[in-house]
Amino acid sequence: MISPSRRVFAKKAIAFLGCCLILSCANNYQEVQNLAKKPIPVDKATNVDSYLSQDGIVKARLTAPLMTRTTLADTPKTEFPKSLHVDFYDTTKIQSRLFAKYGLYYTNKRLVYLRDSVIVFNVQGDTLRCEELWWDQNKEQIYTNVPVHIRKPDEKIDGTGLVADQNFRSWTITNAKGPINVPDSTLPAN
Repeated sequence: MISPSRRVFAKKAIAFLGCCLILSCANNYQEVQNLAKKPIPVDKATNVDSYLSQDGIVKARLTAPLMTRTTLADTPKTEFPKSLHVDFYDTTKIQSRLFAKYGLYYTNKRLVYLRDSVIVFNVQGDTLRCEELWWDQNKEQIYTNVPVHIRKPDEKIDGTGLVADQNFRSWTITNAKGPINVPDSTLPAN
């Protein structure tokens, strides 16, 4: 049989060891904060020259002086902080060109956000200028809800908002402003 004094000693020893275990498992608050502040790994490339193809056919060529890529588990992103240029192809011929001072590509969504002095022009001579533009690669479409300025060889069209194919061959401006030249659709008198 265990004496009462040994029971008291055993209880005190168990309590002491329990406290030691609990205290030794505690996290330092500052260490936890520092874990959250660890830098996200970033890949960098300079003088980028990249091609986008579908079924072995080149659809676009992108050039940029700097590209950075962050690979987070849920939202990998590619950023072009110092400008980018994209040539869009239809088979082997360039159909349109795009310039912007900044671009951000959401890899999983195949969605590109462009801002700051965005310019797009096509082989027909149409030029689009705006401050921000989205390029949805899945839909092969560009769009924006900000003011746009289109210059054609023979007219000027301004508005707020635009939807166009990625080659900028056909486009629609929402909330168009200013004079718009519409061809005469009347039938000749007999």
